[in-house]
Amino acid sequence: MKTSINPPKNEWLELLQRPTLTIESIEETVTAIFDDVKRNGNDGIKRYTSIFDGVELDDFFVSEEEIIEAEKLISNELKEAIAVAKRNVENFHAAQKTTKVSIETSEGVECWQEKRPIQKVGLYIPGGTAPLFSSVLMLAIPAKIAGCKEIVLSTPPNKKGKINPAIIYAAQQCGVTKIVKAGGIQAIAGLTFGTETIPQVYKIFGPGNQYVTVAKQLATKFGVAIDMPAGPSELLVVADASANASFVASDLLSQAEHGTDSQVILVSTSKEKLQEVENEIYIQIEGLSRKNIAKKAIDNSKLIFVETKEIALELINEYGPEHFIVCTNNNDFYVSGIENAGSVFIGNYTPESAGDYASGTNHTLPTNGYTKAYSGVNLDSFLKAISFQKISEKGIQNIGKSIEVLAAAEGLDAHKKAVTLRLNSLK
Repeated sequence: MKTSINPPKNEWLELLQRPTLTIESIEETVTAIFDDVKRNGNDGIKRYTSIFDGVELDDFFVSEEEIIEAEKLISNELKEAIAVAKRNVENFHAAQKTTKVSIETSEGVECWQEKRPIQKVGLYIPGGTAPLFSSVLMLAIPAKIAGCKEIVLSTPPNKKGKINPAIIYAAQQCGVTKIVKAGGIQAIAGLTFGTETIPQVYKIFGPGNQYVTVAKQLATKFGVAIDMPAGPSELLVVADASANASFVASDLLSQAEHGTDSQVILVSTSKEKLQEVENEIYIQIEGLSRKNIAKKAIDNSKLIFVETKEIALELINEYGPEHFIVCTNNNDFYVSGIENAGSVFIGNYTPESAGDYASGTNHTLPTNGYTKAYSGVNLDSFLKAISFQKISEKGIQNIGKSIEVLAAAEGLDAHKKAVTLRLNSLK
């Protein structure tokens, strides 16, 4: 890991850069695949599934037989663990329901807001080196609670044309209506345009690599919404002399093993703690099944020493981490002061893994500094807020004159007349 001691503020931007490719280097490929899928539908999906996933498919959908088979392949222990995670995720997201908001803004002028589900949503679940069936829970559960009518899940098949059975099982437990065997750019394109068999959706959710992230951003040009730009995983830990170095190292490695383009950062007011954690990382990394991936991610990662907690907090807010762990003797200072973070984990016994799986919070979070403007996925991500108004005769008399004056000032005569006609009818 690269160590930085008291970096001056004018060097923070460079120090905190993510190890990501530029959009320009990816966009040409993404655009070409989008154009192909838009023109050729299923044939385009098949072509890129063959190229990228190494399998020829005649049918993109998981069959009833595959669903039955998947349930048999899942151990009872895993089923029980999924049930625990499902219950906690359901509880947390169900608690986010809000009631109708209603107010009489003036006498006779009633305004209210109600939420309606997005009718058709697409959930992208990465396969690759780590099939993220936990992301199925994080996306399908709030979609179901929100009342989305069509929940289409897309995930890449293996070279035998199969989907990881845990993904299939979790999807069935959470109310997914269709499971599509397609991954990467072509999956996002299929959900964006629709094909002969793949439904077009109104909003696409889910994490993915840098190509998937750019594909989601391109989808917005074609009228399809996305949850957020969510690329390679990242974690920042702030730890002082009181922190447990073994715990901190394990948390940093838990994100480093996601992918070679993941980034982890440790910020500390203790040089000794930085060294302790680094030593622990190199001890623990040797025992990981994905140590080669983790080692490459660690090469992208940083150990940063600053003199005070105030400087640490300012630097952390500038970075805007996806995941933020606080392990200090003054956690409240960071919890009350954090402004830019996707999800916060507080104290020695709150590993980031808890949020990834079973505490109940959602692990689909903004990365690459987008925490400065975006929230992570929550129940409202699957809902639209619609405003309503109802005005009585008394109400139009109360606000009508103001509307006329405002409309006239903007030079919109028809707007003014729409009110004048009504007021004259009441004289």
